[in-house]
Formats: sequence, C-alpha cells, structure tokens
Amino acid sequence: MFRQITETVFASPQIDVDAIAQAQALGIVRIVNNRPEGESDDQTPGAEIEAAARAAGIDYVAIPVTHAGFSQAQVDAMEAALAIDGPVLAYCRSGTRSTLLWALARAKAGDSPAAIASRAASAGYDVTPIRQLIEMLSAGR
Repeated sequence: MFRQITETVFASPQIDVDAIAQAQALGIVRIVNNRPEGESDDQTPGAEIEAAARAAGIDYVAIPVTHAGFSQAQVDAMEAALAIDGPVLAYCRSGTRSTLLWALARAKAGDSPAAIASRAASAGYDVTPIRQLIEMLSAGR
C-alpha cells in the first residue's frame, strides 16, 4: 500500500486507522494528510487518522490539496512537514497529489528535476503534469 519514494518518504492512497500499525512498523514519524475532508463518502476522516497516529506516537499534519492545484503555501508547508528526523508518510486519494507536492517541495529545496522525476517514477508516480513548475522552482534556488 505504501510506495517508497526516497529512503525517508512514502506516498499512499487513502489510509484507514488500521494502516497506522503498518506505518509504525516502518518507523514512520509523521503522517501528512493531503486530502481535503469530505472529498468522498468512503474516506476515513482526518481526525480519526490523526487520533490513531498520535496514540501510536506518530506526528500528524494536514495539508489539504484540491484538484485545483498547488499553492506556494502548500509547497512551503510540505517542505516544513518533510523536515523531520525520520520517515514521513503522505497520503491522498491515490497518492498522486502527495507525490506531486513532495516533488514541488524538493524542487524548491534545490533537488534536480531529473532526480525528482526518477524517484517519483520508481514509486509509480508521474510528475509530467507539473514538470514545468518543478523546473521553475529548481531554477529559482
């Protein structure tokens, strides 16, 4: 269920409370919820994931991303969320928005666009839809 993007970053489709044990077993120290509340009737509410994560000693951050796209504030928040000592799990409906937001945060931090695209692809995600943004953020470093 969890797809490994880097040594310390995993992306996933929607998780439920039962997935917290798997995250804990992987040593995940923070869960990032990139899904807006109420996006679909079958999603586990963020508050339930947060409560289960915190009960397991895992930090929780919500950075909701709609299908409208990404804002600078979201990129900055994701960059901050990733700046922790230990593995991070980010999730949304399919894992794609989480991966794209990770890619933008890493581009802003100065990672090479080719390396970002390669890491995302190795986890089964395609950054092509935001490749221009990645290039712009990376060049701005």
